[in-house]
Amino acid sequence: MKIAITGKGGVGKTTIAAALALAFAQENKKVIAIDADPDSNLLSALGVPKETREKITPLSEMYDLIEERTGAKPGASYGALFCLTPKVDDLLDKYAIKLGNIYALVLGTIKTAGQGCFCPENALLKALIDHLLSERKEIVILDMEAGLEHLGRGTIKNIDALLIVIEPSTKSADTARKIRKLAEESGIKNICVIINKIKDEEDRKFIEKEIKILELPMLALLPYDDKIRLSDLTDKGLPKDSPFFSKIQMIKEKIT
Repeated sequence: MKIAITGKGGVGKTTIAAALALAFAQENKKVIAIDADPDSNLLSALGVPKETREKITPLSEMYDLIEERTGAKPGASYGALFCLTPKVDDLLDKYAIKLGNIYALVLGTIKTAGQGCFCPENALLKALIDHLLSERKEIVILDMEAGLEHLGRGTIKNIDALLIVIEPSTKSADTARKIRKLAEESGIKNICVIINKIKDEEDRKFIEKEIKILELPMLALLPYDDKIRLSDLTDKGLPKDSPFFSKIQMIKEKIT
């Protein structure tokens, strides 16, 4: 299974991505957890200690590696020649953090077309994502930024399910509509919604109305859980005794 998780910033998609990775890993399944969000927090949610995280360099900033694999330095002048199909099948073993059955890998920023995406670092990252989605047999979970343009249609087609995380807010729902449009145009067939941070009946009514407009299947309604907020403050990873995790187990079963 290849799963991508996206949504407006702050809706909790990284928390859900980490929780799903942990849930699958607890079943003794191999999971590749990819942090493809420039605001990298997936390792923290997975419980990787701060001192370890601070030593990690995102792949997009490994300039010597990028030059070695593509033949060009990042930031090279416009028109520079570089390899569009660099060797990437060894990068997971070399640079991922091993957490039991989970391999966690931080990609860093993938540039969109508007940022000049025809560059050596993008060539390496896109080749790696394509390899992980199309050739690896493990479960792959992508924690993405809001939007899909940075991946490109060729990579997107290998995603089995796109999960859009929404919280009870108009901006979050608007972002979900934009992501849905992009996903459908890119050929993703399985698009689902996860509602997060429901605090009361007013939140529930608001989001149920938005879901009817989106016309997408809803995997779960996740309640606001203060234990999750406190885990961010204490930097101890996700609390597995939280009610949130029982809902994640249900989501895992539905996806499967």
